[in-house]
Amino acid sequence: MRGDHVTIFVVSLLLLPQLSHGGDGGGKDDREFTGVHGQLSGIIIPGFASTQLRAWSILDCPYSPLDFNPLDLVWLDTTKLLSAVNCWLKCIMLDPYNQTDHPECKSRPDSGLSAITELDPGYITGPLSSVWKEWVKWCIEFGIEANAIIAVPYDWRLSPAKLEERDLYFHKLKLTFETALKLRGGPSLVFAHSLGNNVFRYFLEWLKLEIAPKNYIKWLDDHIHAYFAVGAPLLGATETVKATLSGSTFGLPVSEGTARLMFNSFGSSLWMMPFSKHCRTENVYLKHFSGVHKKGHHAYICDDHEFKVNYSGWPTNIINIEVPSIRGDEAYPSMIGAAQVNLSDMEYGFPTQLSFSAREVSDGTFFRSIADYDPDSQRLLHQLEESGNLVEGNPAATSGDDTVAYHSLSWCKNWLGPKVNITRTPQSEHDGSDVQVHLDVEHQPEMDIIPNMTRSPRVKYITYYEDSESVPGKRTAVWEIDKANHRNIVRSPALMRELWLEMWHDIHPDKMSKFVTKATRGPLRNDDCYWDYGKARCAWPEHCEYRYLFGDVHLGQSCRLKNSSADLLLHYV
Repeated sequence: MRGDHVTIFVVSLLLLPQLSHGGDGGGKDDREFTGVHGQLSGIIIPGFASTQLRAWSILDCPYSPLDFNPLDLVWLDTTKLLSAVNCWLKCIMLDPYNQTDHPECKSRPDSGLSAITELDPGYITGPLSSVWKEWVKWCIEFGIEANAIIAVPYDWRLSPAKLEERDLYFHKLKLTFETALKLRGGPSLVFAHSLGNNVFRYFLEWLKLEIAPKNYIKWLDDHIHAYFAVGAPLLGATETVKATLSGSTFGLPVSEGTARLMFNSFGSSLWMMPFSKHCRTENVYLKHFSGVHKKGHHAYICDDHEFKVNYSGWPTNIINIEVPSIRGDEAYPSMIGAAQVNLSDMEYGFPTQLSFSAREVSDGTFFRSIADYDPDSQRLLHQLEESGNLVEGNPAATSGDDTVAYHSLSWCKNWLGPKVNITRTPQSEHDGSDVQVHLDVEHQPEMDIIPNMTRSPRVKYITYYEDSESVPGKRTAVWEIDKANHRNIVRSPALMRELWLEMWHDIHPDKMSKFVTKATRGPLRNDDCYWDYGKARCAWPEHCEYRYLFGDVHLGQSCRLKNSSADLLLHYV
């Protein structure tokens, strides 16, 4: 990454029709604060490798005291991974051709919130494998009821077609939304991270063929209040290419070769491949409803724009790779043999560099080109043809989140209206002195929006793109968060603070604007208060005070809010 690049993490927010409220609004105590949220449910769809998998078999591991028994953790149990890696691989890997389990061991996703909070619970491993635990903690601190937060884990190894075929996942997800509506009396907020966005968007397409067309929009209005797309690989993730070709260890104590073998056995790996926004597969959802499954492969269709732009609309080619100019045993022939060959086009035996665009990756051209050199390509090509997954130049000025490229993350800006309000503020609490605002910026279809705003190298910013003009009852916002890691973004205090403020503002009957104000940001929780050693007092004295409680071990822990969180939230109506 070049020095002038800025890591950007994109969160897109779609706010659908408003809830109706009865009685007066703007309560001053915690009870009324939770009452405003009383009708809403939160449905969490985790990302890739963010759900626990448990064994559903009995597997005896030779030369190891640790065996696999039903309900034992597979993903993630680092103890068994270290002591019985071959057994562990049997339980985690799938057949690359038909996505079935190993004959000796099968794994299935766990259920409930515990399946997505910590992948490997433990005193040391728990914090290292924490995913949604902080998110749930915020819900509890703000008084959200236990039955209002619903996790919908899934087997992140499977392609979408297999998720429905084997687990009826999308039928169950539909029932989850309908149960939440009956239980709480209101629609749900959808929080999807990473691959979870592909799952949710696939669900919306699947739903079109499950529900009568005249009832589709009504079902969405009744069951979904807002959709928060966090780190969505809307045009695929370039890190997937690296994991496919070289292996990505996810920080685990395994070799890259083993990680590659494991990753390439998952049908979901191709669901995250980069693709062109000008291309799509045909009738990819039809097989769920047809009694006869077609034997042919899915057609890959591109519009005219695909062949008029460079690199499938991406800033550069997705892959540059060198392959031997002569295949097999003749790749590096003897000098005598080489002297007898007519060198017409290329120097004999030297590698040839090939480049592939996003379209050539997603339609299988790349895998066909390297099939003679890499046996794994044959299996990947088979998965690509069966599943029909959608999913030279100058690099862009922003680099994404180290997993998903900015070009893919920022595609959600196409959801914004013709005029956009842009605001840039520091991520941390601030008094409004470093807030920049551009109003009614023209937004051209299919074009990125690049604000002309200053940026201090020492400050992490959030840049908000919000509809200035939008369809009545529906609003869209895109947030770009500087220097955020793809996996850890769901634990970011800045993101969670903004989500809570936006939700609070959105459902409050006395709100004065479409979006929550960005003028200032103060502490909302006791954890946001800290000790200012330069001034020998708690920072933010208008909101925080020094109040020692037994068990505090440093001055910062004794800094606590003067008022309740509900009172502080009223400043953002």
